[in-house]
Amino acid sequence: MPLAAAPRLLTVLALAVVLSACSARYQNAVAVGGDDDDAVCQGRGYAQGSPEYVACRKDRDVQRNAATARADRRQRDLGEYMLNHPERP
Repeated sequence: MPLAAAPRLLTVLALAVVLSACSARYQNAVAVGGDDDDAVCQGRGYAQGSPEYVACRKDRDVQRNAATARADRRQRDLGEYMLNHPERP
């Protein structure tokens, strides 16, 4: 490999690493409704650390996990459908 190609290769590899960080599947910085869990639960009048606040955060976590499971199940079902029906694009 010529020495002139090495910087280009390193640049391409660095760009690939940077772009791959954008493709994370489970980015949960924002909750289900596009809201921040902490802001939502505090907006409902629950003080941090109170039992109601903890229950609110748990409920939002359960909702988020259920939504992720539904999306995964739909993706799996679509893949199975496509495998079982190759005649239909």
